[in-house]
Amino acid sequence: MKTTRNVACLIPFYNEGNRLFDVLNVVTQVRSITQIICIDDGSDEDCCPEIEARWPHIDVIRLTENHGKAGAIKAGLAAVSEELVLLMDADLQAISPAELEQAIRAIRNHDEVDMVILRRVHADWFVKFNRGDILLSGERIIRKRDLDAIFQQPVEGFQLEVAINEYMQQHHKVVRWFPWSATNTYKMDKSGPVKGFLKDAQMYADIVTYVGPVAYARQMVSFARKPLRN
Repeated sequence: MKTTRNVACLIPFYNEGNRLFDVLNVVTQVRSITQIICIDDGSDEDCCPEIEARWPHIDVIRLTENHGKAGAIKAGLAAVSEELVLLMDADLQAISPAELEQAIRAIRNHDEVDMVILRRVHADWFVKFNRGDILLSGERIIRKRDLDAIFQQPVEGFQLEVAINEYMQQHHKVVRWFPWSATNTYKMDKSGPVKGFLKDAQMYADIVTYVGPVAYARQMVSFARKPLRN
């Protein structure tokens, strides 16, 4: 069944600079997105004045301290007024506005689908090996009420994606994936090899801490196995 549910886009960022502006250049072209909220997660550089000048319709939330991705999303979620929420990373490359429109149209056409994950089809082989192109994709469209429920439990650092997966699986929600040609910027490219490696290690430590190896293995085997058709 087709509906016209509106979509809000949440974009947390920390010292992303021009990468964020590139993302906003695309997201602001997507007519199906009716609310855009950027959350500055305590950045050292101040991008907010430029965002407000170039895109005055975008809501900007400034956090004085770095809370991590989950904390930034939680802060932005409080300002969402739409039924559906598109989570978007701020460091993406090669974003297609047409793909975003198609993904939004697809979930609007299927009221029975609770969430669609934008599968990173151009992810490296080692990401796809553990289904990170789906399980860890930062781009997903989810009902606001489900995201509110997820944040009723403690979610910190890099735990957000697996926390969402776990909630959706435990509550028997219908989750599908949609092909997504965008790629993210690796932490090593942003922070250098040593800091980037340590951040990657922290990410996987956060994941294991939250769900544990058994639950993550279950997600790998059975979560979001089917694509969403238009």
